[in-house]
Amino acid sequence: MAADDDSFDINDHGTSVDRKRNRVQCNYCGKIVSGFSRLKCHLGGIRGDVTPCEKVPENVKEPLRNKLLETKGGSLSKKVGEVYHLDPTCKRNWWSDSNGSVKHFKAEVAQNVSCKSGSHTETESEQEEGVTQHISIPNSRTDSQTSIDAEKKDPLARQAQKCIGRFFYEMGIDFSVAYSPTFQDMINASFCHGQAKYKIPSCQDLKGWILHEELKEMQKYVKRIRNSWGSTGCSILLDGWIDGNGRNLVSFVVDCPQGPIYLRSSDVSATISDVDALQSLLDGIIEEVGVDNVVQIVACSTAGWMGDVGKQFMERRRTVFWTVSVSNCIELMLEKIGTMDSVRGIIDKAKTVTRFIHGRATVLKLWRDFSGECNLIKPSKVRSAMPFMTLENIVSEKKNLKAMFASSAWSTSKLASGTEGMRILNLVQDHSFWTRARMVLKATIPLVRVLCLIYGADKPQAGYIYETMDQAKETIKEEFKNNKTQYLPIWKIIDEIWDNHLHSPLHAAGYYLNPSLFYSSDFYSDPEVSFGLLCCIVRMVQDQRTQDLISIQLDEYRHAKGAFSRGSAVDQRNIYSPADWWSHYGEQYPELQRFAIRILSQTCDGASKYGFKRSLSEKLLANGRNPIEQQRLGDLTFVHYNLQLQNSRRVIKGDIVADEIDPMDEWIVDKASEIVPENVDSTWIDLIYTRGVTNVEGQCHSKKSPV
Repeated sequence: MAADDDSFDINDHGTSVDRKRNRVQCNYCGKIVSGFSRLKCHLGGIRGDVTPCEKVPENVKEPLRNKLLETKGGSLSKKVGEVYHLDPTCKRNWWSDSNGSVKHFKAEVAQNVSCKSGSHTETESEQEEGVTQHISIPNSRTDSQTSIDAEKKDPLARQAQKCIGRFFYEMGIDFSVAYSPTFQDMINASFCHGQAKYKIPSCQDLKGWILHEELKEMQKYVKRIRNSWGSTGCSILLDGWIDGNGRNLVSFVVDCPQGPIYLRSSDVSATISDVDALQSLLDGIIEEVGVDNVVQIVACSTAGWMGDVGKQFMERRRTVFWTVSVSNCIELMLEKIGTMDSVRGIIDKAKTVTRFIHGRATVLKLWRDFSGECNLIKPSKVRSAMPFMTLENIVSEKKNLKAMFASSAWSTSKLASGTEGMRILNLVQDHSFWTRARMVLKATIPLVRVLCLIYGADKPQAGYIYETMDQAKETIKEEFKNNKTQYLPIWKIIDEIWDNHLHSPLHAAGYYLNPSLFYSSDFYSDPEVSFGLLCCIVRMVQDQRTQDLISIQLDEYRHAKGAFSRGSAVDQRNIYSPADWWSHYGEQYPELQRFAIRILSQTCDGASKYGFKRSLSEKLLANGRNPIEQQRLGDLTFVHYNLQLQNSRRVIKGDIVADEIDPMDEWIVDKASEIVPENVDSTWIDLIYTRGVTNVEGQCHSKKSPV
């Protein structure tokens, strides 16, 4: 009997299994549901309240389905105004964009209507068959009361929902994903191995009690971190950028040995050219963190407003240092080396190889047959390192590249006889290309290795960076067999950025106070190191008496006397981290101990390595949001960034290789369609390659190898 027939009776399609007609069995599939209303949804295939019947005839299903949808739509239209009055925050999804929020609004309205009109209780039979229960949205009860009720009912389910919420917050996922059937399927498979359906948190839960609980936990975590600043000191990291609307934005992160925390973000567009106003902003941040706690501010750039403020900062703020992120400075070094004509020429030739191979399916398949599924391109989290990492990979695959282009599979292909194919073949067979490529790698890979060390550091690097940079220079020198003609041009680039941007008295003092370096046989204390140590004493210690005590105690450290001469203190120099060593063996010298720990506990890198998603800060700093939504978005931003920072230590580090490359990257696509010149200009590499050893004018300094 058809559903649209005048004589249609739902009783003809189901049978009551109890006297009160609360439980009804479907005549087609035998499923038991709670009441004839749900039987209609079951037969009409209306998901959500009950699972659809798979055996109902189409002449019953389709007309009944259309009628139910029409009735449901009319009921929804009547109640929209009432529901919106109940929960104004459901009008917009403060995580998604405007288009996404409209879609999400409809979903929230539907949920609220379901709540107001009453929800049915699932039968045991339905639960056994895996029917997903709806989560009712409270109208008169508070979020905290809902949280308490949920805990009483099932604390394990509540904890699982909090874990899902934490995943949403950390990864910045649109809350409307909670309504996705495939997301539900994924959670079911993960939690219940596909045997039953799990009740996932609704969008309202994610914006309500789950966020509230996560915020409280994160505030406790941040408080624990803040309590350590008094003993170790801390560094304020600046993460600045220009968004799509041309605004100059900056986020403030506070770093210490206990872990980094996100403080807040600001829009500095209105004061971008006012150094005094920018200085005032930084003064406010320092006051918020604690004047006695802040050791340094680490800028992420040497350009723009950070460069302008940095030039005057240490003159205005006498107790805090201004430094620049090490990774940013090394990027500048690599970029400058990459602009040398001869280096750029080799990189451009390398790009022609990768574009040719990765841009053609047949060639790429042939290449993988020879290389064992190896990609020539090495995408990097540090953009300026990618050309040299890829070039290093190409050089390491030289044998396979030559074998591929010498194979019969290549010679019989159509591409082999083409102009571009022949040009790539000649390049791969060109001995000078490989020689010049190795020259480039000798000059750059030591700097790339420093980047890997910085990204992989599991302890503060202020006590190591001075030595690390010097070792990088020494490695470059050794790679070129002490030939001044070859290494001095690279040294000059490194020294220019070191002297103007990277070097800080903190780095020199950290080198001096690091026992594993200070007591080594090759320790070299030049005037730069001595001045850096003295500068730190004067700026970081205001009391004259304490300064005098530190000077006296430094003499004990310098000559390894007193507690510094004990066997355990000597044995542990290379085992403990520098700050931990001072914590264990510097107790007899409290003034020097505190001074050393505060220096050795600082980072030397900026916030870029944390890879923040900046979109949430951009939304937070936008205008036009009501106070309730703004507060909620502020809470979410606080939780989002601090979860990322909290979990950053759990991520495997030490590798700056990215997971994937943009398919439109210049190493895959030649956007300019320029032909790479066959001849490289007679500059640095050509001078080395054609003339051999010559004298080079000028000086570049190394503390171990003065010129």
